[in-house]
Amino acid sequence: MAKETILSSEGLRKLEQELEELKAKRTEIAEKIKIALSFGDLSENSEYDEAKNEQAITEARIKELEDLLKHVRVVDESQLSSDAVDVGLTVKVKNMDTGETVTYKITGSTEADPINGLISDESPVGKALMGQKVGTVVEVEIPSGTLKLKITKISK
Repeated sequence: MAKETILSSEGLRKLEQELEELKAKRTEIAEKIKIALSFGDLSENSEYDEAKNEQAITEARIKELEDLLKHVRVVDESQLSSDAVDVGLTVKVKNMDTGETVTYKITGSTEADPINGLISDESPVGKALMGQKVGTVVEVEIPSGTLKLKITKISK
């Protein structure tokens, strides 16, 4: 059975939009291949090779997106409770060693973007935070040791 993909409604919209754009791109690629074929000798036809590679990459991404969207669960953020950390919620944590405060939004793995504060529920920090309440201190094993984070706020 395929793995369930957890997405926000915004994440779902972005993936559906990407899929539509890629499907539209199919026609452009087919035209490039047709033009490249008209040049003759395929053994030395870099335009043809390039178009075929682009087609393969595009078709692979279309299949990947279609498979993701078949097994998607959209998080209804209006139904979420900020009593405990869950996908779709924003969590403010304090590093107990440095005193630094960081804010994360918990997402499904498809939408994760750690540089922008979006962490997956499957990441080490995300896993440790899931289901926890304000005031809880969680310990996360990271390459440099153990990270102790205190949950100071959970919000939508």
